[in-house]
Amino acid sequence: MPKFHLHLINAIGVVPDEEGQEFDDLSAAREEAILGIRSLIAEDASTGVVDLGGRIEIADRDQRVVMIVPFADAVEVRLDP
Repeated sequence: MPKFHLHLINAIGVVPDEEGQEFDDLSAAREEAILGIRSLIAEDASTGVVDLGGRIEIADRDQRVVMIVPFADAVEVRLDP
């Protein structure tokens, strides 16, 4: 099973995923990144400020970035009443 590292990059800084996790494939790693982003956004919402400018960089076993998941891709923002 492939190993991927999900590195968090946001306004606070960079939180590298040193250990990584095994996923079935890149799609499964992306889904985990989406869930993590949504959790962070939910925490931010409780403070009244949501910053969608962050991202998770998914790197392979050799630490090569193979996908970038922007925070904005994890949610749908609706402004219509």
